[in-house]
Amino acid sequence: MSKRLPFADQMSLPLIAAPMFLVSFPDLVAEICKNGVAGTFPSLNARTAEDFESWLQRLNTELPEYAAANPEIKVAPYGVNLIVHKSNMRLAEDQALVKQYQSPFVITSVGHPGDVVADVHSYGGKVYHDVINMRHAQKAIEAGVDGLILVCSGAGGHAGLMNPFTFIPQIREIFDGTIILSGTLSNGGALHALEALGADMGYMGTRFIATKEAQVHQGYKDMIVSSGSKDIVYTDKVSGIKGNFMVDSLTQAGIEIEGISEAKPNFDPETKHAQKDEKKAWKEVWSAGQGVGEIKDLPTVAELVERLKKEYTAARAL
Repeated sequence: MSKRLPFADQMSLPLIAAPMFLVSFPDLVAEICKNGVAGTFPSLNARTAEDFESWLQRLNTELPEYAAANPEIKVAPYGVNLIVHKSNMRLAEDQALVKQYQSPFVITSVGHPGDVVADVHSYGGKVYHDVINMRHAQKAIEAGVDGLILVCSGAGGHAGLMNPFTFIPQIREIFDGTIILSGTLSNGGALHALEALGADMGYMGTRFIATKEAQVHQGYKDMIVSSGSKDIVYTDKVSGIKGNFMVDSLTQAGIEIEGISEAKPNFDPETKHAQKDEKKAWKEVWSAGQGVGEIKDLPTVAELVERLKKEYTAARAL
């Protein structure tokens, strides 16, 4: 098996469904994995560490059982996103649970991967780290990560500004691990395009919000379907970190971009102000990538993955 694609035999597409705050819950993650795409979720989507542990127990039981009952189907692994920012007071507890339950892979973001790499490697898991520039990439490589998630211009959630046409080849010059591309991916043809650039897998978020299984407000899904790239604004005035949000959701929440005061990132679930800030950033103000312009419907996860597979196969045949 390729070093760069350690889970290739379990996947129907070279694709990871991105971990989305207040979107990626176990029902959605399990359904994505059962269709051969790697499903992921932020540990902080679970309100408590006890809830997080129950989610790990569920996925560690449900996915192997489904694979055993359906040997003809590829069942992809799940991954956990750990926010490694110093303000995440639950990091040590969640990290210990990841090690205990041996999550197949871990996505680290908003900070340095630190000792997460050693913990995950101790049981044979993989670590992929979010980066938005070459400096962040170099630090992650030095920390020993297995892969880099290049969060490029136009990605939903927290995103960078680099163009993949220059970011991917520069990373490939210095890194022989897995390269995963994030940013405006909404169709299967894009997966073949990123392979041509030198990446190994895609990272798709917004497209999976607009599915029947996503447990979000119907208005969120409808706004994605009705929006275009012109309706996305890139700002740090909502959550304290640069990210892409739908303008209509800002207006709906009574927020004017020009008038938003500076915010500071805070991932401490124990503090009331953190809970309030994050609610406004992700519940009342909805994030999405520039790829919304290609999203026109709300299929089931199974229907979406089947469509992506056909588009990917067609693109490779050209």
